[in-house]
Amino acid sequence: MQNAYLCKNTSDLDELFQYSNQLISQVDTSFVRYLYHRINWQNRLLGLIGPRGVGKTTLILQYIKNNLNPQETLYVTAEDFYFAKNRLMELANDFVKFGGKYLFIDEIHKYPDWSKELKLIYDYNPNLKIIFTGSSVLDIKKGSSDLSRRAVVYSMQGLSFREYLNLFHGIETPSYSLQEILDHRVDVSHLPHLIPLFKEYLKRGYYPFAKEEDFALKLQQIVNQTLESDIPTYAVMNIATGRKLKQMLGVVAKSVPFKPNMSKIAELLSISRNNIADYFQYMEEAGMIAQLKSETNGVRVLGKIDKVYLDNTNLVYCLASENQNIGNIRETFFLNQVRVQHQVYSSTKADFKVDDIDFEVGGKNKGLKQISQSKRGFIVKDDIEQGYLNTIPLWHFGLMY
Repeated sequence: MQNAYLCKNTSDLDELFQYSNQLISQVDTSFVRYLYHRINWQNRLLGLIGPRGVGKTTLILQYIKNNLNPQETLYVTAEDFYFAKNRLMELANDFVKFGGKYLFIDEIHKYPDWSKELKLIYDYNPNLKIIFTGSSVLDIKKGSSDLSRRAVVYSMQGLSFREYLNLFHGIETPSYSLQEILDHRVDVSHLPHLIPLFKEYLKRGYYPFAKEEDFALKLQQIVNQTLESDIPTYAVMNIATGRKLKQMLGVVAKSVPFKPNMSKIAELLSISRNNIADYFQYMEEAGMIAQLKSETNGVRVLGKIDKVYLDNTNLVYCLASENQNIGNIRETFFLNQVRVQHQVYSSTKADFKVDDIDFEVGGKNKGLKQISQSKRGFIVKDDIEQGYLNTIPLWHFGLMY
């Protein structure tokens, strides 16, 4: 019986290895994302989370191809039919027996009890390194309580404007810190005029799969899967509630930046007012919206939600066809790009506050009036190529990662 078990498991492992090696050999490594060099890949238990479609699978396959021995490495997706009859724990144990050292598990949230089994695999196999990804931020956080002392988790978002220039147009430029941007240290004198490319990025440059055909259709599918499957599964919602999420997103899309009025939303969608804050939180963590908090007597964590934006400008063009307000698009871009490395809040004197600096975002004719009362303020202007004094080009904030 034991020999039969070993033969069966060897056969299963062979198939998984074949699939793994095929994907690894096919992945293009000519361009890697910002997070690739920021991750400490030496951690024994490493998580990579983020919204659907931002390129997590590609990133881990690139790392394997560039750095690891394929004979010691296995990539699997938790959606594989293998897991219909086999446990993750069994796979890890067999993999280690056959000399495996690096186990990559994609879409981990698709596997029941993933958190508990990862904990056991980690505890029982001290020489095995485990890297997992999850499209749904929600499920990863839900299960992270068991792994909080073991797993190091990185969060990934879509392409910056800088990354878009490289991936889509082969234009390379270094990244700049916020302070370097404010000090006018951005040097793009060697580059072509970038404003036309910036306009294109706003429409279809945030998601790497925009290079493929049917981008708008695929983005709509991601929105549907997130709202109809990912969030309801996490929050144990029924199908009808999942539809309410789509309606809520529709309400936000038509009036972004949206000023939350819980009573009005509850009445409009026939849902309990008490649940709306949770629904917004689910949608934010799943990469559909961004909630801008206000400062409350300097205690930022306790700030109420001042405005709700769609998460990125590509979603604005996809979902808000009736409300592609250029002012909203500019603000959405600024918030989306700056939040990766800084806390962003609403400002009483301008549009945003970052590190106690006020930022007012507008077109090239924007005046200084809004920041005249600010201790330290900047005007962020669209449609200009060079900054001066306390005026910064909007697209410069797309060079931060």
